[in-house]
Amino acid sequence: MLDLPIRPPAHAGTFYPADPEELVKVIEWAFLHPLGPGRLPEGHGTERLSIGYVVPHAGYIYSGPVAAHAYYMLSKEKPPETVVIIGPNHNGVGHPAAVYRGKAWRTPLGEVAVDNEFSQALVEESAYLAFDNDAHYYEHSLEVQVPFLQYILRDVDFRIAAISVYYQSPRVARDIAGAILRAAEKTGRDIVVIGSTDFNHYEPHDITVEKDMEAINAILELDEEKLFRLIEEKNITMCGPISAATLIVMAKMLGAPRPRLLKHATSGDVTGEKSWVVGYASIMFPRA
Repeated sequence: MLDLPIRPPAHAGTFYPADPEELVKVIEWAFLHPLGPGRLPEGHGTERLSIGYVVPHAGYIYSGPVAAHAYYMLSKEKPPETVVIIGPNHNGVGHPAAVYRGKAWRTPLGEVAVDNEFSQALVEESAYLAFDNDAHYYEHSLEVQVPFLQYILRDVDFRIAAISVYYQSPRVARDIAGAILRAAEKTGRDIVVIGSTDFNHYEPHDITVEKDMEAINAILELDEEKLFRLIEEKNITMCGPISAATLIVMAKMLGAPRPRLLKHATSGDVTGEKSWVVGYASIMFPRA
């Protein structure tokens, strides 16, 4: 284990503060923001309430308040042993369905261990997933989730398994969803999945809200085929449909109820600039 790499933070100082104290302040700002939950997390529950969450991945000053809704709900659950983070590969570097293998991920708040046993099981159970760290080193969609996890789970020992995906299709989502569930069964891990995606990009606020809600409704209907069809037909520039689709498939495989939209907003709701926005949503996938 000691010879395995530690992934350094690639986006500290850009997507979120590099100073630990300032980072905590910004995370707490997100929880307390008018678009956020309006309160800080207070302790943990004793039950696993969710399969996972769809969470945005922009700079904290834009999407942090929306992301805080998912992390507030997760904080109320029994702390997971392993958090599986799946997000899109924006850079096109490395294997198109890449699992990270290493010792830990480092952020300004410290290090989080990688669950390599679970990650190995993921690769073994999937027709698409393979180990490739190159796909992860500069990808922000997974990295920005880690400080939020460190903040809400700072009093417990947890690990992460990281999946960066360039392939975006229902078939790949079904494969990864099955691999996650089989890996959890094989390793005995209590897991939660964080599905990282932003929604429509760089159109006016009103258009983005309309497009986002079409995609969100497909997610709430647990219809991954409809989600991908709408993205194509309506030109919805959602960057991580694979993340939401994987959670949709997991929910159906587990016989879980429909997801719950916790919060939707755009960058314009935060900044006031509504002519050129990005859409964000936090969505909870409850357990059966």
